[in-house]
Amino acid sequence: MEIMTILKQYAKTKWLARRFSSREQLVKWQEAQVRAMLTRILPASPFYRKRLGTPERWRQMEPIDKKSMMDHFDELNTCGIKKEEAFAIALKAETTRDFTPQLNGVTVGLSSGTSGNRGLFLVGPQEQAKWAGVILAKALPGQLWSTHRIAFFLRANSNLYTAVNRRRIQFSFFDLQIPLDQHLEHLNQYQPTVLVAPASMLRMLATAQRQGKLRISPIKVISVAEVLDPLDQIYIEEVFGQIVHQIYQCTEGLLAASCSHGTLHVNEDLVVVEKEYLDEKKERFFPIITDFSRTTQPIIRYRLNDILTEKRTPCPCGSVFMALESIEGRADDLFVFRHENEARWISVFPDFIRRAVITSSDAIEEYTVRQLSYEQVELALLMKDGEGPSMREQERVRQSLERVIADQQGQLPAIVFAPYELNLGTKKLRRVERMFVLGEQAID
Repeated sequence: MEIMTILKQYAKTKWLARRFSSREQLVKWQEAQVRAMLTRILPASPFYRKRLGTPERWRQMEPIDKKSMMDHFDELNTCGIKKEEAFAIALKAETTRDFTPQLNGVTVGLSSGTSGNRGLFLVGPQEQAKWAGVILAKALPGQLWSTHRIAFFLRANSNLYTAVNRRRIQFSFFDLQIPLDQHLEHLNQYQPTVLVAPASMLRMLATAQRQGKLRISPIKVISVAEVLDPLDQIYIEEVFGQIVHQIYQCTEGLLAASCSHGTLHVNEDLVVVEKEYLDEKKERFFPIITDFSRTTQPIIRYRLNDILTEKRTPCPCGSVFMALESIEGRADDLFVFRHENEARWISVFPDFIRRAVITSSDAIEEYTVRQLSYEQVELALLMKDGEGPSMREQERVRQSLERVIADQQGQLPAIVFAPYELNLGTKKLRRVERMFVLGEQAID
């Protein structure tokens, strides 16, 4: 039965991608899907039943966030699972590195906690099989009957991921907690056709490939779990000779995937995305998502604090699904400075900081920018010669960053330089990061 569900969902996903000829047609279909899903889950979810009333009023519900979902976990999920027991089984899996146990037939997992607190996710067996069908349709190159070997680098494995294992499709999990050198021989023997990893790991694998320690020829490279920095994207594409595709997935769902042209499209065959705009041009927004494919842990009007930028030009693939220019990072990584001559604060988007650095010099190989306080920013650079930046190179980056802050009318901070170090372990790489929590006076 599971294999039939996967095949059915695979075919449905392929068909749906070509079905819609206009946004209006898509939106009408989404509305029907959300209402049908709500009719099924409201009787089993006291949390949503109290807040929604009837399925027709779902867009009027106040958005929720991760804290709300975790605070009301017991009454939100539809299978009677308690937060305490779900955390216990998920934490045990993290400790033992055995991710196969389930709770009442439901897969339980933990988010990585990059936003400061860890979230639980629940996926039922039918949802798991459907997810496998979707991911195969959206991420697998060629046809389903082709032979593929998928190498997947992640912090934690899951029954969700191993659901794609089939006779012609092999899946091998590579644990990010294990040092890279211990993975290289396995990769050389395995010879993956599809390589999936966080951007920082793809960068490290590309370096190993360039050094001759790694000898693989994947036909598709997919970045997951981290912001794909343009500097890393160019390097990875040059080494592997492939477009770097992206899959945007989090605790709250499978939100977007790249098309054959490398454009990141929102999976609007699974989710409705409402936009909470952050700028006057209405380009950047927080997504408020409603996932009509999930019923075990329903996600309805859930506000993410990821900053997304919408793509304004049509994608050559012709899809009516919303296209994204970039995933800039989290709201937590907005840099905040005092206004240069008024009693207020200004924000600088992570993408502005990122581009100020990488456009200042083509000799930059690696970098991080951390805002330590309202008055101080720390830059760490590694140049292509393997050395730190010269005084002249430091000054060029400093001026570029100061220009960006001045353009937003911010008081210029002290910019200090530190040695570049990359000690990730299982932590996600954040090249642009604010290191402190905003005070109340800086929150608009």
